Amino acid sequence: MVLRPPVEPMLAQAVESVPGPGVLGELAFEQKFDGYRALLFTPTGAGGGLLLQTRRGSLVQDRFPDLVAAADKLPHGLVLDGELIVWDTKAGQLSFEGLQRRTAARSRRSAHGLTAPLPAFFIAFDVLQQDDNELINYPYSQRRLRLETLFAAHRLTSPWTLCPMTTDLIKAEQWLESWTEVSGVEGIVVKAMNQPYRPGHRGWYKLRRRNTTEAIIGAITGTMIRPQVLLLGRRDAYGDLLSIGRTAPLRAELARLVGGNVTAAEAGHPWQGWRFASAWGSRDLLDVTLVRPELVAEISADTAVDRGGVFRHPVRFKRLRLDMTVEEVPLFSASPSVPKCE
Repeated sequence: MVLRPPVEPMLAQAVESVPGPGVLGELAFEQKFDGYRALLFTPTGAGGGLLLQTRRGSLVQDRFPDLVAAADKLPHGLVLDGELIVWDTKAGQLSFEGLQRRTAARSRRSAHGLTAPLPAFFIAFDVLQQDDNELINYPYSQRRLRLETLFAAHRLTSPWTLCPMTTDLIKAEQWLESWTEVSGVEGIVVKAMNQPYRPGHRGWYKLRRRNTTEAIIGAITGTMIRPQVLLLGRRDAYGDLLSIGRTAPLRAELARLVGGNVTAAEAGHPWQGWRFASAWGSRDLLDVTLVRPELVAEISADTAVDRGGVFRHPVRFKRLRLDMTVEEVPLFSASPSVPKCE
């Protein structure tokens, strides 16, 4: 059977440590990039062109004319799974915001206009079909070998990129420590070598590098006695309190701890009249209660930070830093520093 879009991608579940080989057998480790998941389809015959499918099934190849133009390097009857990323030529780094601009381009003119300042790349980490032959029931080890052979035989270069992979746990741990300091690389994905590709199934594991830092509690959801989520901020060089993100829901014992120390805000809170989204990029709003911005939270955060200085994923609340004043919290930065690696 020939695969055609939409195809559900296989997914990964977040974990805190590498699963033991006794659970999954021999393991493979891939670098995890901070981009958009995408499936790539080349035509099965003489007609048609490249198709790019998002995780949710939308076709977006019209937003990436540079990838479409480079599709003649790829053989027909191919389906690749991978990550779409964008390079910001002005900043000299990978850019998630640039990727959003590319995917939001609605007209052909605007899509072409962004290819020079924000060129796109496709990082391939799996092959699901080759020469019109479906490969999803093959073990990962065989699919990976076919993918590596594909890149070598066709001498594929930019914008087609082979995702780095290793079976060496020590090397993978080094990636987690050093490569995640590079903008756009946020962790590793762990896969079993004997694993088939199971569309829609969370059979892989992902580890994001997490760092510890501090922030000011500016608002909460829930009640003053049992807060559920903390809205966090940092002061800028002018003393203004700016939002940097929110926590995941608090565990019961931590909610009691915060509830015993937090105080309702008085008139003149710097966030008075502000509205807060329920998730990064969402239009749904949170029902928040402003509190006195006088408590310091120690948080654990991954490395996904937008250029506006906001953590894209919920951070984890670790504890109150009652020994610290808000003046000791790091100042707001367009790229918040998270210097202390766990």
